[in-house]
Amino acid sequence: MEKINWGIIGCGDVAEVKSGPAFNTVKNSSLIAVMRRNGKKAKDFAMRHNVPKWYDNGLKLINDPDVNAIYIATPPSSHEEYTLAALNAGKPVYLEKPMAVNFQSAERMAKAAGEKKVKLSIAHYRREQPYFKKIKQLLDDKVIGEARIVQLEYYKKQLSSQELKLPGFKWRVDTSVAGGGLFHDIAPHPLDLMFYFFGKVAKASGVATNQARVYNADDVVAGNILFQNGIIFNGLWCFNVHRQNEKDTCEIIGSEGSIKFSVFDQEKFFIIKKGKTEIISFDRLKHVQEPMIKKVVEYFLGESPNPCSGDDGAEIMRIMDQFTEK
Repeated sequence: MEKINWGIIGCGDVAEVKSGPAFNTVKNSSLIAVMRRNGKKAKDFAMRHNVPKWYDNGLKLINDPDVNAIYIATPPSSHEEYTLAALNAGKPVYLEKPMAVNFQSAERMAKAAGEKKVKLSIAHYRREQPYFKKIKQLLDDKVIGEARIVQLEYYKKQLSSQELKLPGFKWRVDTSVAGGGLFHDIAPHPLDLMFYFFGKVAKASGVATNQARVYNADDVVAGNILFQNGIIFNGLWCFNVHRQNEKDTCEIIGSEGSIKFSVFDQEKFFIIKKGKTEIISFDRLKHVQEPMIKKVVEYFLGESPNPCSGDDGAEIMRIMDQFTEK
């Protein structure tokens, strides 16, 4: 394989800007086919993005002989079906987060990739963004000494009745489709970053509940992680606060200082040390998945290691299940 010819299954909002265009900006990579169950929308995406082929059936795209790699960007409930079909066809898969509706499903996909010796990467794309790579470098260089504790707070306003009717929100709070509520959509990003920063988990636990009861899924989740290196993480996600109380902060506190950053507003972060604050600034990425897609293409071509394996993705699902189990 000298070039990756991508087929996208699920060309919705995520593929529109975050990922889709990047498949054509990365070296040795082209987007040649897209699929959506609504054929008219698939055709519209293809025409607007100059994609030569479109389908309304995922299996037809997977079996297209010109497509040699699959990007799956559907809601989580169909991830396993499409991933296993692609792996059975011998085609490597780049799979959106959350990896699955639960750990068991994620584990089956990771196991299948290993058994069939077909490559599988998970779209925990923040790992490859300059903003978070810089934070990891600072942690590895012990700029704040030995990391001790992490405190994450993510609070968002309650979805309105009008928003809950919109397709883009509706599926995200349907547990049969998403595996959970908004926590399952948002939390994979920071949890994978913690795994990327600090390594293997010794134990994890949490509590989850539905406070506002405007939909069936949990809208508040609190979780704790003890990493094998002794670092402790505490996280709280709440999706029913007033707008004035919205928050997105994560602080890593070390023996000599701290790093404070936002998971979703990646323009600057702060190093607080010896009574002084240093601000590190970054430009926003046009296509947020482009650095990750570059690494995935290199991995599929045998030029670099897997930037995020199926086993890593399954581990994040295991942590989320432990936070939310009743």
